[in-house]
Amino acid sequence: SSHQVVDMAQSVPPGDIATQPGTKIVFNAPYDDKHTYHIKYPSLQVTNSSARRIGWAFKTTNMKRLGVDPAAGVLDPKENALIAVSCDAFAYGQEDTNNDRITIEWTNTPDGAAKQFRREWFQGDGMVRRKNL
Repeated sequence: SSHQVVDMAQSVPPGDIATQPGTKIVFNAPYDDKHTYHIKYPSLQVTNSSARRIGWAFKTTNMKRLGVDPAAGVLDPKENALIAVSCDAFAYGQEDTNNDRITIEWTNTPDGAAKQFRREWFQGDGMVRRKNL
């Protein structure tokens, strides 16, 4: 039956993505200035440098503190997405933030799939790549 056919796109390792900034997102802390009404969140640009459509999703080690919006999506080749990253206020020096990580995972989307993110792409046999920020 047709569902046993191995999807060719997902059997190929995903190509590269580019993130801007490349390795680190910096938040200026502490946020205790009551006169600041607009916190400018850092934005992260993700670009699909590969020749195939990819699905991508973010994971964070500390969901309470770190927010990523949107947290998942689909990018055509050479397309990019702008992600807003937010960090909740925390007691500076009293909480360990050294291990806070944001990881982006990506995988090739199945041939013919709609351009709509599906969590299942990451749960099957397709190859998934990761990059830590």
